[in-house]
Amino acid sequence: MPTAPRPTTPAPAPLPPAAPSLTERRKAETQLEIARAAAALFAERGSAVTADDIARSAGVALRTFYRYFRTKEDAVAPLLAVGVRQWLADLRRTAAEAEAAGRSVRDVLERAARQALTPSDERAAEALRWTRGLLRAMRDDPALRAVWHRVHHDSEEALIPVLAGLTDGGPAEVRLAAAAANTAMRVAVETWAAEGDGEGEGEAGDPAELVGRGMRALTAGLSGLDRRRTAERHA
Repeated sequence: MPTAPRPTTPAPAPLPPAAPSLTERRKAETQLEIARAAAALFAERGSAVTADDIARSAGVALRTFYRYFRTKEDAVAPLLAVGVRQWLADLRRTAAEAEAAGRSVRDVLERAARQALTPSDERAAEALRWTRGLLRAMRDDPALRAVWHRVHHDSEEALIPVLAGLTDGGPAEVRLAAAAANTAMRVAVETWAAEGDGEGEGEAGDPAELVGRGMRALTAGLSGLDRRRTAERHA
């Protein structure tokens, strides 16, 4: 059977993604500032908050608000997405650090999840408090709950390629692992918001402990997380 000719020179390496432009960075910063203002107001006042309230608190015109967000509830999405990006970054970093030590993917997942729910500075602690306030406001606001679930759906989808690069599990098991890890994170934060004030001792006051317990329970049957991906098996 004829075979394709072999290239005489190596294929060029893919170009790295272009860095965000100054305009894109400013847009992202404005969106995040509006999101912080929205989260603080929702946490304080609940669903009575208006888009005009959020715009005034963020120091932007109402027209600017609607340039970035379709509804007042959509305004909190960038703040919630920051937490997701931080978790994925922690997961990649923890995986790289754990590779030499031979830790399982299960252990890497739990460590990264615990780290994501353990604030490293006051700004991170404040963001977690805003999230708690948002979750309490969501009880009476279906539109706000929809944003929360949409962000978690996106988080689960983003986890799939990360886990696929770490584990020898097949596609179905990778999807199950992403769903389990994402659910453990969501339930941990929701339980912490509902039951504790975030400052007391015990499990209800410690979202990191909650997520560790949930991660172990939900991934217990996924044997692929006990093995690390090897180049030989995927050659």
